[in-house]
Amino acid sequence: MRYLVRDRLLGFGDDYWIEDEHGEKAFLVDGKALRLRDTFELKDADGRVLIDIREKMLALRDTLLIERDGEALASIRRKRLSLLRNHYRVTLVDGTELDVSGKILDREFAIEYDGELLAVVSRRWLHLRDTYGVDVVREDADHALLITVAVCVILLAEREGEED
Repeated sequence: MRYLVRDRLLGFGDDYWIEDEHGEKAFLVDGKALRLRDTFELKDADGRVLIDIREKMLALRDTLLIERDGEALASIRRKRLSLLRNHYRVTLVDGTELDVSGKILDREFAIEYDGELLAVVSRRWLHLRDTYGVDVVREDADHALLITVAVCVILLAEREGEED
């Protein structure tokens, strides 16, 4: 299943729809910038909150925390000791780790678990300006989580780019 994300709207405080490959509204990213820390929610088409994302305060490296139903689900940060700046690690609360690598700022990267491809993020398939696709390869994968990972990794990479 492929989803379309409007790139130019990425950021805390912005609300925007993510559409499926048929042009139907699939997820709403609801920004919450007027809080003490940056947060946003991923909602389904009916407005139900699927995932909460918030910035971890007082962390040495930028870290985003993902919660589902008020329970911690995962954390995302740039992989430590990586020679490449384009390598991120998603650590689920059960200890499972997802690897995200590729050209993050170019929107050309993969999300993998233990060497198995879960999703591909790319602009190559699209002719729409300022849009990238999230192609979830495994149908049994958590689509909302993978879309959240893609959005968060891009946000973290853009922040790092601003600091350089």
